[in-house]
Amino acid sequence: MSPIFISVFLLALSCSVMTVAWYAHLRFKELPLWIAVLGSWLIALFEYALQVPANRIGHGVLTAAQLRIIAEFFTLSSFIGFSVFYLREPMSLNYLVSFGLIFAAVIIAFWGPFK
Repeated sequence: MSPIFISVFLLALSCSVMTVAWYAHLRFKELPLWIAVLGSWLIALFEYALQVPANRIGHGVLTAAQLRIIAEFFTLSSFIGFSVFYLREPMSLNYLVSFGLIFAAVIIAFWGPFK
């Protein structure tokens, strides 16, 4: 398998896991804050086990900026689904347009160097 494929796959997984770490506790507001922090930290530890190899494997065939931009794409993609289906929050038009503009930035970043 190519390093790019492995890196992108691991970044997709890590960003999905990190979305859970950042936002899953919002459905459990009755729990003490320290439990939310500890639980999120434990989930984030697993995320790091995916993200660090993703960047290590991908760097060299992709730039660090490209790796970060790929991660942002997957972070936003996973967040949209997570917020709608897990948190049950509506996705309004202004959010969709905002995410669309950020996705456009991802495309521009891979378009090639501007001179």
